[in-house]
Amino acid sequence: MDLGDAIGYGIPPSPTFWIGQQQTGDGFRETHIAFQAPDRDAVRAFYEAALATGAESLHEPQLWPQYAPAYYGAFVRDPDGNNIEAVTHSRA
Repeated sequence: MDLGDAIGYGIPPSPTFWIGQQQTGDGFRETHIAFQAPDRDAVRAFYEAALATGAESLHEPQLWPQYAPAYYGAFVRDPDGNNIEAVTHSRA
């Protein structure tokens, strides 16, 4: 799925891996990598495992209704400075 500034890969109709281009500034800009999780428990498990291995918390697992009604995600910064997200649209 091509949205112009991001491309989603996966089995239609729902991409599970997205890549977006740099949109601001010159030089290094963090990469935002988002992985589709099967449910909210998996999002929480991702977040806890990432913190346990030294990732920095950006946003604890929570609903993000500004993205979509059931968008539930967590964000961490990896050791290279990238923004890594686990997200689900599952209500469970």
